[in-house]
Amino acid sequence: MSESEGAPRKRGEAGSRADAAPRRRADAVRNREQILAAAERLFAERDPGAVTMDAVAKAAGVGRATLYRSFPDPSSIAVALLDEHDRRLQQQLVYGPPPLGPGAPPAERLAAFYLAMLDLLRHHLPLALGAETGQARFETGAYGFWRVHVRSLLVDAGAPDPDAVIDLVLAPLAPELYRFQRFDRGLAHDRIADSLTRLARSLLAG
Repeated sequence: MSESEGAPRKRGEAGSRADAAPRRRADAVRNREQILAAAERLFAERDPGAVTMDAVAKAAGVGRATLYRSFPDPSSIAVALLDEHDRRLQQQLVYGPPPLGPGAPPAERLAAFYLAMLDLLRHHLPLALGAETGQARFETGAYGFWRVHVRSLLVDAGAPDPDAVIDLVLAPLAPELYRFQRFDRGLAHDRIADSLTRLARSLLAG
């Protein structure tokens, strides 16, 4: 066999290997989408703390190895689902119109932030309970962003010792507290929102 006869097969083999990488990436994207969709259904249907990796893998129709390549535990899946919602709110806080965005007094911005976060909890409480309870809440990137935002409002309002106050201001937004008030105590969402609006204005009254 001549050298020229062998060359096309070698180029074809190289092309096959090159084509395989995009296919693997496409498969990974599709698997991730299936996993996230299945997990969101499970978080909505049952106690988020009872959602297991086995249940997610079965609902998504993927193997355990595929699941663990993308996520180490159910909490990390919930965090991924919440990320997009959190990013949208972060964009509004930085670039959106007042009072949520820049340009309003600190008390009004804090009140608007409380209302936006409550709305997120109302629509995505199962995800928040799966991702942001206990110590895990303080370790998310979103919580770090909320801390920076609240600190800036405290500083703008001239609040004393803002670094000691940040987490106290954020405490009313804990998912467990919202669940307790809304469902265990039976408080209407609007009633909780009104109470936090009053709290924001009293905390940062100028």
